[in-house]
Amino acid sequence: MGPSIAMISDFFHPVVGGVENHIYMLSAELLRRGYKVIVITHSHPPDRVGIRWLSPGIKVYHIPFVTIASSATLPEFFTFLPYFRNIILREHIQLIHAHGGLSSLGHEGILHAHLLGVRTVFTDHSLFGFDDAASILTNKLLAATLAHVDAAICVSHTGRENTVLRSNIRPSLVHVIPNALVVDQFKPHQPAKPVSETITVIVISRLAYRKGIDLLVATAPKICAKFPNVKFIIGGDGPKLIDLLQMRERNLLQDRIELRGPMKHSEVNDLLNEGTIFLNTSLTESFGIAIVEAACAGLYVVSTKVGGVPEVLPNDMISFALPEEDDVVRAMAEAIELVSEGRHDPQRAHSRIRNFYNWGLVAKRTEKVYDFAMNSEPTELPERIRKTLALGPFVGPIYLIMLVVDIFFFRVLEWASPREDIDYVHRDWSFDNFVQFAGQHTKKSEKSIENSEFSSVAVGSEE
Repeated sequence: MGPSIAMISDFFHPVVGGVENHIYMLSAELLRRGYKVIVITHSHPPDRVGIRWLSPGIKVYHIPFVTIASSATLPEFFTFLPYFRNIILREHIQLIHAHGGLSSLGHEGILHAHLLGVRTVFTDHSLFGFDDAASILTNKLLAATLAHVDAAICVSHTGRENTVLRSNIRPSLVHVIPNALVVDQFKPHQPAKPVSETITVIVISRLAYRKGIDLLVATAPKICAKFPNVKFIIGGDGPKLIDLLQMRERNLLQDRIELRGPMKHSEVNDLLNEGTIFLNTSLTESFGIAIVEAACAGLYVVSTKVGGVPEVLPNDMISFALPEEDDVVRAMAEAIELVSEGRHDPQRAHSRIRNFYNWGLVAKRTEKVYDFAMNSEPTELPERIRKTLALGPFVGPIYLIMLVVDIFFFRVLEWASPREDIDYVHRDWSFDNFVQFAGQHTKKSEKSIENSEFSSVAVGSEE
């Protein structure tokens, strides 16, 4: 049996997204392989605070922190330490796996982990630039975090190069493990649809700048004008929704462009089955799991050639375009001609994706990274100080002060809340144990006992 693992990220369910789904599916697969896995994330008011259980037995700690933007919490560093120490000790955690370059909880978990002798792994899911203020600040934060990490994972080779350049981490510590999907959740329409004169283009995305929605706004009217038999169905929500609405009104395309709004993950396959072509206009993409889902559902894919996207699908399943208006229109024309002539086989595409991506393989490769991290030499405090000062003449001293304060605060917590007073969880504690225990102590099977450390918060079981 491997180490007990805590997944830490601001990005987790009930919010739907690529990182959120990655953490859930990886955790579920590791549970099936005999690991103990918990998830630590922030709260979702009004009722998702404390401890929840997700099928097939993932214990989720919702820390009572509020978000500031895009589901991320404010980087506070020290307020997380009391919660982190308590959870890691009571759950007998040996390794933390943080996810997301913009996750404050992930960065803070890696900062605190060395205090408890816990090994660390970090997965970077996104690409960032080098020349704007937001990227510069994010890159410095990432460099400070990865200076103390035992191993890192990127979802593409392009992402690995980006992370190494941004953080100055030793390349030998960075591993590449792609995303995956549950192929049975994304199937082509059964029975196969006859080739129709109407070509439906599906777009499912977070409606934000980095997802290329401005490019979609510019190209959709041109595509509709050039191809009268094409219509768009767009699913998703975000700050760029108003731009899409204005574009549709301005060009009188209400009957050609349908906006479906926010979507549940369970609804994605049904929407994909309504279409023939999937369009992705992202300006930056480390992997692009939505592209894989669309291809698995039998759609032909058109995507901007950015980041790790060229690594995702074979060339005969996708048409690439530069992130420019005219080139996106060109690639769409190529795809429309291809599907109109029946040269794309949805069933064959599904069969190929089934062999390319699966969570069992991802979990197996992740296990090797965990072994690598657990067997690596721990970094002693003098080395941590040296690495922190190496961040730069301005940032280095700031992070060194944070490191020293973190150590001092930890000592205060050790004195104020002795380890022997912590309500430890049994090492073999599982969801099945929880259900049995709850059934003995309450008449309401869907509710649980009050938790001693999250008093007034019910521990619920949900699918």
